[in-house]
Amino acid sequence: MKAGARVVLGVAGGIAAYKACELLRLLTESGHTVRVVPTASALRFVGAPTWAALSGQPVAADVWDDAHEVPHVAIGQSADIVIVAPATADLLAKAAHGLADDLLTNTLLTARCPVVLAPAMHTEMWEHPATVANVANLRERGVVVIEPASGRLTGVDTGKGRLPDPEEIFAVVRRVMRRGKQSGDLIGLHVVITAGGTREPLDPVRYLGNRSSGKQGYAFARTAVARGAQVTLISANVALPDPAGVEIVRVGTTEELRKATVEAAGSADIIVMAAAPADFRPAEYAESKIKKPKDGSAPTLRLVTNPDIAAELGDRKRDGQLLVAFAAETADAVAQGRAKLANKKADLIVVNEVGPDKVFGHETNAVTVLGADGSATEVAEAAKEDVADAVWDVIAARLPRG
Repeated sequence: MKAGARVVLGVAGGIAAYKACELLRLLTESGHTVRVVPTASALRFVGAPTWAALSGQPVAADVWDDAHEVPHVAIGQSADIVIVAPATADLLAKAAHGLADDLLTNTLLTARCPVVLAPAMHTEMWEHPATVANVANLRERGVVVIEPASGRLTGVDTGKGRLPDPEEIFAVVRRVMRRGKQSGDLIGLHVVITAGGTREPLDPVRYLGNRSSGKQGYAFARTAVARGAQVTLISANVALPDPAGVEIVRVGTTEELRKATVEAAGSADIIVMAAAPADFRPAEYAESKIKKPKDGSAPTLRLVTNPDIAAELGDRKRDGQLLVAFAAETADAVAQGRAKLANKKADLIVVNEVGPDKVFGHETNAVTVLGADGSATEVAEAAKEDVADAVWDVIAARLPRG
């Protein structure tokens, strides 16, 4: 997200309006000029003096304020990005149907920059057919509508409809700004992404696992949301904040990962297998902790092979469905990747060299993307979200057009 961008932060009248204060802080501290445009209802939750003090900019909700400056046209025309957080059901309906009865809805009509809406409402309102249709309408027009999170809502209610954490909304906004009007190339597509490393229990205390942190898989999820995709993230033992706008399925073992991925893949347009499933698991599970023998010897551990999830998905792949496999290798990475690409019947395979001081847990990565058509795309070392975006570019170029 370029520094000094002109950002419009719209705030609709929901209880989550207070969270927009933190989003505003993140935007201003990143060097951007932020004009807050609240609705009249939003001002009942957080007053205009608060928005003005935090943004350093004037605050108005009515088209008649400072009418000589024509704010209902000028604000949207001059914006580099418009964000609405929270976006209520009422705001979504007005935006979908082009209604303009206040300054914020007028701004949405005049904006020709990327628009990001972060809905927040009760579950019943989010799932109502009218809201579903309004969201679909907005997405078809290129608006990035972030899926709400699940959790505690107003009062004692829980469910889907919670505003995602401001830090995660900011992450989506940052990616949308980086890509500009190209952000919507995954709109209308269901993407399934796996992330993290599986763990195979030895006994109630110990397990076999690997060093995958899940950071690259989560980067794929964040960047896919910013490009407009519906994202299912299957997360194996990851200790990272939930990305905004994704449905998260948590798993532990390779078999749990297999079942969740196969189920989600049934409706997926793209499957990205960024997780590191264990190749082996213990043949027997000890119901109680394995004790160290008094003679100092070590127990013998017998292993069996886990299923190859990517290969199974390759066999099940539908026409038009894209499968992206991964190969983490310590030597001969490209050659190993070529072999795995064929064995798994994948369309693409993302290959990287790993080791004690490479990739695992780091904030950067470098990969080679190999295609079933013989292509090879080098992605130089960069932040993992930038690497993910570069891989999405390769994937997007292979999507069916029509």
